[in-house]
Amino acid sequence: MITIEGLREFGADADTALKRCLGNEAFYLKQINKALEDDSFDMLKSSVESNDLDAAFEMAHALKGVWGNLGLTPLFEPVAEMTEHLRNKADKDYSAYVDLIDNRINTLKKMKEDES
Repeated sequence: MITIEGLREFGADADTALKRCLGNEAFYLKQINKALEDDSFDMLKSSVESNDLDAAFEMAHALKGVWGNLGLTPLFEPVAEMTEHLRNKADKDYSAYVDLIDNRINTLKKMKEDES
């Protein structure tokens, strides 16, 4: 089970995000779990792999908003940087961003499995 303390250790800004959720810890943790179950990141990976920069931008921008609101700083920071490159249609290899984010998502998923 993911906990507030576990999120803090992960590097999340759980305190600010909890304020956005009016201090409702159960609601906040539910939103974290929903974000982990969402397939938007898989869609971003597919868009990057197929070099569809427009679709990749849309997915990265959406994830930036979700992860930012949830205070998931370790996910937010690389996707925010990636979003700006995609916005400018920069011809670059995005795989380092995808791999970093994927590893961090897997860390959260492992946290969810290990503590249940």
